[in-house]
Amino acid sequence: MAATSALTSLEADDKITAAHGRPPSVARTSTNSAELDDDYDLYRRSDEQELDPADSKRVVRKLDVRIVPILFLIYLLQYLDKNGINYASVYGLQKGTHLHGQNYSWLGSIFYFGYLWAQYPAGYLLQRLRIGKVIGATTVCWGVILITTPACSSFAGIAVNRFLLGSFEAVVNPGFILIMSIWYTAAEQPLRLEAYYCTNGIATMFGGLIGYAVGHIKTGLPRWMYVFLIFGSISIALGIAAMIMLPDLPSTAKFLTDGEKLVAAKRVSANRQGIKNRHFKKYQVWQTMRDPKTWILFVMATGAQVPNSAITQFTSLVIKSFNVHTLGTQYLQIPGGAVQFVALLAGGVVCSRWPNLRCITMIVANTICIVGSALLVGLPTSNKWGRLVGLWLCYFQGLGFSMSLTMVSSNIAGYTKKQLTAAILFTGYCVGNIIGPQTFKDSEAPRYHSAYIAMLVGYVVKLVAVVVLYIYMFLENKRRDRDAAAVGVLTAHEEKEAIEHGMHDVTELDNKGFRYTL
Repeated sequence: MAATSALTSLEADDKITAAHGRPPSVARTSTNSAELDDDYDLYRRSDEQELDPADSKRVVRKLDVRIVPILFLIYLLQYLDKNGINYASVYGLQKGTHLHGQNYSWLGSIFYFGYLWAQYPAGYLLQRLRIGKVIGATTVCWGVILITTPACSSFAGIAVNRFLLGSFEAVVNPGFILIMSIWYTAAEQPLRLEAYYCTNGIATMFGGLIGYAVGHIKTGLPRWMYVFLIFGSISIALGIAAMIMLPDLPSTAKFLTDGEKLVAAKRVSANRQGIKNRHFKKYQVWQTMRDPKTWILFVMATGAQVPNSAITQFTSLVIKSFNVHTLGTQYLQIPGGAVQFVALLAGGVVCSRWPNLRCITMIVANTICIVGSALLVGLPTSNKWGRLVGLWLCYFQGLGFSMSLTMVSSNIAGYTKKQLTAAILFTGYCVGNIIGPQTFKDSEAPRYHSAYIAMLVGYVVKLVAVVVLYIYMFLENKRRDRDAAAVGVLTAHEEKEAIEHGMHDVTELDNKGFRYTL
């Protein structure tokens, strides 16, 4: 009877603390499985053994071989798929689908309306279901949608098609952020993230070559249709492979031995974020809404993505405006892709070797983008090569945005909070991508002066947001260090307690042993 009364009292306390936006006490988590990480039992077993560096390296190699290639290929395809209209635009897409005026610009925005509404359902599914299966199934679905694009013969038809494509592709970015936090330590995440994110640069080069090849097709279907048929078919095959091969959690990874599963769990527990928790926590929702980082990341994403349409959907048309012939619009995208590829990989190496240079890396990349967009705004139309260089410099924006994703994977704890923060960040991503295409006014073609000004403003807004985020996290780290020193907390004890808090799904705001990676 006494035990029952005590348990009832504890549950009542939990309800009170949750109502005030505070987590239930970690000391009581054994009475509430919802607070425990999905792999908590595996973590407890791994906690009883020392981590052998040689075992850790071997497990990391197995993870890299199994996970990174799948992420690499899916991200390559999703970039090609959503930007298929860019390659098709110079081969009769507008005529074949009867687009007029701003219709083509709206296709870019409509994709992100689909991406926007799907963010929150996608986050819920990724939390509740097996992450590998969700990503694989949605990849198959968007491949099917892409294959149907040639059947569209009106603006209404292709608009619905683009909306659905955006809805299913919305799973990729938040899903990949979660995969990074499930399998890799904070120090390892930048290089692995850039290893798949650099496919944006590869896709720009590879897609341009496909566009160039399609330009030589003289028989059969209209040339613009082949772009969607090729990309859609490959996406379906890749989605099936992902459902079979992409793992969900260390405890269920069949390609790892029992001992390697323990190593995988122990490695990631050091992030002080846990691994995964499928239970939705209301108090973490309120914390997310009140956390300044949430809205700084939202502003960063919005500012970064307003210019995005210039280097995705409108690249062919922008280059064509520099008095370049049709096939030239394809192969002159290759240098921009190369710039993006090299910048992303170099940034990943730097931020993995020196983890607290992430914000500095974003600042440098964004400053280069400001220079590039300023060249597009200021140089006369006659200066073709100067403006081309300006456009290529803007491809550094991929490095800045990808590093902002590591702010979520490395610096947000509490699984519901991480999911919701990612959803809000990608809401800003969608807002920026919805606004961007509308700055390309058909009445201003081929100069597009308003679009170039919008690019410059977007980069400046992001730069300010990155500086504010850096200062906030730096000062918070210093404050926590002072507080720990004042109460005489030992470093080893603090780390152990912080890891335990992480495995009980405590947020970074409540886990005083948590430190931000800058």
